[in-house]
Amino acid sequence: MAGSGGLGGGAGGGQGAGTGQGAALRGPRAPLLLAALVLGAYCLCALPGRCPPAARAPVPAPAPAEPLRAVGPRGAPGLPVASGPGRRRFPQALIVGVKKGGTRALLEFLRLHPDVRALGSEPHFFDRCYERGLAWYRSLMPRTLDGQITLEKTPSYFVTREAPGRIHGMSPDTKLIVVVRNPVTRAISDYAQTLSKTPGLPSFRALAFRHGLGPVDTAWSAVRIGLYAQHLTNWLRLFPLSRFLFVSGERLVSDPAGEVGRVQDFLGLKRVVTDKHFYFNATKGFPCLKKAQGGSRPRCLGKSKGRPHPRVPEAVVRRLRDFYRPFNRRFYQMTGQDFGWD
Repeated sequence: MAGSGGLGGGAGGGQGAGTGQGAALRGPRAPLLLAALVLGAYCLCALPGRCPPAARAPVPAPAPAEPLRAVGPRGAPGLPVASGPGRRRFPQALIVGVKKGGTRALLEFLRLHPDVRALGSEPHFFDRCYERGLAWYRSLMPRTLDGQITLEKTPSYFVTREAPGRIHGMSPDTKLIVVVRNPVTRAISDYAQTLSKTPGLPSFRALAFRHGLGPVDTAWSAVRIGLYAQHLTNWLRLFPLSRFLFVSGERLVSDPAGEVGRVQDFLGLKRVVTDKHFYFNATKGFPCLKKAQGGSRPRCLGKSKGRPHPRVPEAVVRRLRDFYRPFNRRFYQMTGQDFGWD
């Protein structure tokens, strides 16, 4: 603001017109500057987080005698992978999407299983940190015993064009889990999350459409993520459909044991996590764990999960439903699953 004042004073002095013209110039600028600041803050919040700093990466203790096996010809060429008990391994399965679909809930539910070891944070290796190399990525993984599965989740992988090729380069046998949700509800949830961090955002309607209720703005990430069929097409160029499991975000809420059971089957695990592990929290409108991993107390997900959504006009919701309908139907055909969003 001091810089603006200096510019205004300089203009007034040069023309000999006093402060009147400076005030007239500053007046129209105020709302424009405020709008620019708000939109700038929104863009910062909407961007994915940064790549974890290398100094913080948990590097395994030196073990010169550690037995290694080379990845086969279909894997990442020339990269040794630790084997044996208590080793860090590449993930055999990834939760690759989607943002605000229920990925955190699924990860926490799966961590109840004794044969699943999961990285708690999102490493963003295949979308933002790939230049750090596969050895760095493996160093982030928890240690596993033989027979245990290493799992990580980064929901932005599903919408990242380069991610399929990079994951395929690590291992074409990687199992891929995609949690999907009604794209309209998902977009509103995405907006609610950003709004909680950046009060003063433009309305959902202003961001979702151009010129009032004109064309849907697919450049907005909250809308673009929900074009599941388009994103899946990119993945199917390298991975067969059999490598995927599509989890319903809605059923993960209404029947968590059933959906987690499907995931355990897909991963080749015994169904250890069952309905006895869940109870429904009416206040949050979300299932919670009766017994959290390593503890004896019931536990729900963080405050950000199950947050109330802002009210969106019904006309806006209808327009978005109409927009997504052909994409949803194509997605149903591609996956062989009808998620009932239409």
